[in-house]
Amino acid sequence: AVNMGRQALILVPEIGLTPVIASRFRSRFGERVAVQHSGLSDGARHDQWHRIRRGKVDVVVGTRSAVFAPLERLGLIVVDEEHDGSYKQEENPRYHGRDAAIIRGRQAKVCVVLGSATPSMESYYNVTVGRYELVTLPHRVLERSLPAVQVVDMRAELATHGADMILSAPLVDRLEDRLERKEQALILLNRRGYAASVLCRQCGQTLECPNCSITLTFHRHAGRVRCHYCDYSQVRPKVCPHCAGPYLEWIGFGTERIEKEVAEVFPDARVARLDRDTVRKRGMAAAILSRFEDRKIDILVGTQMIAKGHDFEAVTLVGVISADVGLGLADFRAAERTFQLLTQVAGRAGRGDTGGEAVIQTFFPEHYSIGFACRQSYEPFFESEMHYLRSMRYPPVVSMINIVVKAGRFGDAMGDAGKLVQSLRQDKNFEVLGPAEAPISRLRGEHRVQIFLKGNDRPAMRQALQAVLERYPTIRRRVTVDVDPLSVL
Repeated sequence: AVNMGRQALILVPEIGLTPVIASRFRSRFGERVAVQHSGLSDGARHDQWHRIRRGKVDVVVGTRSAVFAPLERLGLIVVDEEHDGSYKQEENPRYHGRDAAIIRGRQAKVCVVLGSATPSMESYYNVTVGRYELVTLPHRVLERSLPAVQVVDMRAELATHGADMILSAPLVDRLEDRLERKEQALILLNRRGYAASVLCRQCGQTLECPNCSITLTFHRHAGRVRCHYCDYSQVRPKVCPHCAGPYLEWIGFGTERIEKEVAEVFPDARVARLDRDTVRKRGMAAAILSRFEDRKIDILVGTQMIAKGHDFEAVTLVGVISADVGLGLADFRAAERTFQLLTQVAGRAGRGDTGGEAVIQTFFPEHYSIGFACRQSYEPFFESEMHYLRSMRYPPVVSMINIVVKAGRFGDAMGDAGKLVQSLRQDKNFEVLGPAEAPISRLRGEHRVQIFLKGNDRPAMRQALQAVLERYPTIRRRVTVDVDPLSVL
């Protein structure tokens, strides 16, 4: 595209990936590369934007908002890790970076390349019906083999070693082996904090956020309990706020606890953590990843941030704690997300000359998403998941709109949602489900009630919903509409 005098747009899912990707493109295209993402200062974004606008740039690398970069000579769009949920903006204006890229490519009449080892169900479905062309890479770079994967049934581990077991014996053995060989390891747990919740043994109550129907997560380093939705926090209580009992227990675990456990088992190892808590300051993510790449860290513990697109040659082991943590969510994409995350993180091992290995700990080894992820088998997973989606009439088999009605009182939210449903059901071209209490029934002080629209004609659904909302302007101000939702929580 550049040789033809055109410009290229490269989208990546995470801000943390942009420095590495941008440096690779600069090594090839020199200084005619611009970076666009929300982590830049206002001044830097302003300067980059005007460089692009003046045509001083051949390649733009950025996160989802870079899809709007002012490229006048656009010749190619690449969406890396197109399956990633980070491309969806969940606040207004709601849009999906990948879908916006496809529309922009269509308007500019240029090729759009969607890249992924685990394509989204929508994208691969579009291949099967002939909308997209499939290009496959059947082998890894330099013919390197895929990592060997071992599944550890944690039910057996707990029966043998007790309920406090977090790091399984096979994982500890392999970590010890890597440390002796001066190799590196990644450990994934897609849940941050020290403990998932705080329970009172006297009355059985858990500490809940006053604004959301969510249990508070304990963060040991900060000495606080925090809500990961509204960011409410308070100092760790000494007694139960419900019964004043002193018997508070920390239930479950997050990345902070895993970091501590690993450091205790391997006191001589250099252990670090990469999650939202450790990268609150600008540049921290890049600094941690740079230290890891320079082999100043032996074991890196993290959330899904460590699973995406990183290429560390010395990483020969990946451990996954609680691989099934996402399967219990009330979301029809739970199995797809689990498969993608496990496949992606296992693929971080063995990217150098030495072969890689992954150890996956789970209480549900029989689940098809975990089994296919361990075998790195995408097509069989796709077929199994499509059977479920067809049976339940979920996207991509049908189009779907998620409508959330919010109010200060639950009765008001349910009443307003009922009015919308009554009007929507007059249109027989689509299915209306609800109203029903949302899985997260209260968020940031507001009660939430859900309505789903399902059908094959997305424009007709949108137009019908828009007409109904115009009839109820007061309700409309408290309604969130999400077309093609990635999350239904």
